[in-house]
Amino acid sequence: MGIYDFTMKDAKGEDVSLSEYKGKVLLIVNTATGCGFTPQYEGLQKLYDTYQKDGFEILDFPCNQFGNQAPGSDEEIVEFCQMKYNTTFRQFSKIEVNGDNEAPLYTYLKSQKGGLLGKKIKWNFTKFLVDREGKVVERYAPNDTPDKIEADIKKLL
Repeated sequence: MGIYDFTMKDAKGEDVSLSEYKGKVLLIVNTATGCGFTPQYEGLQKLYDTYQKDGFEILDFPCNQFGNQAPGSDEEIVEFCQMKYNTTFRQFSKIEVNGDNEAPLYTYLKSQKGGLLGKKIKWNFTKFLVDREGKVVERYAPNDTPDKIEADIKKLL
């Protein structure tokens, strides 16, 4: 099983095979609209604007597991992000990233890069960087801002 074997629902409820991202550098992020890290959306959009033409994609997975900080519907979350941060990268349907109902994609990501707390996702805005071959190459903590990881993204592009 690899990253391209997963199919996820986008914010409109449509199935998206991650195989459509073959050959791209991916940043996979669990997000929330009411978190202290929410302003990172601005930095994420800046990265996307800068590197999307070079084969960079951000996959945004809202998650309400941490302090009930993403309580809105998928539609409300998309609207908030577009209006407040002018996001244009793909947003997916809300998921769980830990526990009995965690998305299989996150089970896989955590198996590849456990992080300091083992396999558990600590909080919103945990980020996984995936290279063009689909290998999970790095995991970043919520407080690792988009500008701090830009050099790693550039290396893979």
